[in-house]
Amino acid sequence: LGIGRAPGSDPVITQLLHRSGTTSDVERFPDHIRDILSITSPQGATVQFTSGGTYGVTATPAATSQPQVWLLGSSDYSAQLAASMGLPYVFANHFSGDGLERALSLYREQYQPSEQHPAPVTFLTANIVAADTADEAAARALPQIRMMARLRSGRPLIALETVEQAAAAEAEDGLSAPFRAWAESTWFIGDGDDVRRRLSDFAARHGLDEVMISPVAGAHDDEPMDAAPGRARTLELLAPLAA
Repeated sequence: LGIGRAPGSDPVITQLLHRSGTTSDVERFPDHIRDILSITSPQGATVQFTSGGTYGVTATPAATSQPQVWLLGSSDYSAQLAASMGLPYVFANHFSGDGLERALSLYREQYQPSEQHPAPVTFLTANIVAADTADEAAARALPQIRMMARLRSGRPLIALETVEQAAAAEAEDGLSAPFRAWAESTWFIGDGDDVRRRLSDFAARHGLDEVMISPVAGAHDDEPMDAAPGRARTLELLAPLAA
């Protein structure tokens, strides 16, 4: 069970969520995590009424086990909070990448052992486009890079372009130019052998327990709409790492 502080939506919904209610009180986020840990446990939680008295809250049907809770984040705050609560930590490297080393360092240095997790546990997310050739991988990566460029520059979002549409549009507007270097430095784009090697080095360098793969290969015009051959090929080429 991954828990994050961000509402995970567009700017309009985010603003509405912050106007009122418990989601508007960011300072209570640690309390929300403790509440979730209690409610999802077989023992349940206890509600304390301001007028006096308590009330027990348990899951229905009755819980016989508890999900492993991970704290999601991309900042020093989330790393330090996960450390203080003795929870596993996920750094959102797939859309950020900035501050990775510092976040992991803070988490591990400040980690407070818990009963479930006596030692720190980490995994990172990674955007990956693997193909049979480096050129094919670069072509399939362009639609998603352009989408991230739209997100980061505040432009209206559109349906994900095909490889051919992205190439034609890029030749006219150069939308991805300011973001291409960022993507190439934080994503894993290349042929299978290259991506497997770099991903293994990445996991070893940061001492990771797990890596979550986000295959973001775009589709060609002539590929079926109800399948994702480029993304499937990415996973096929990475499969030896999981063997």
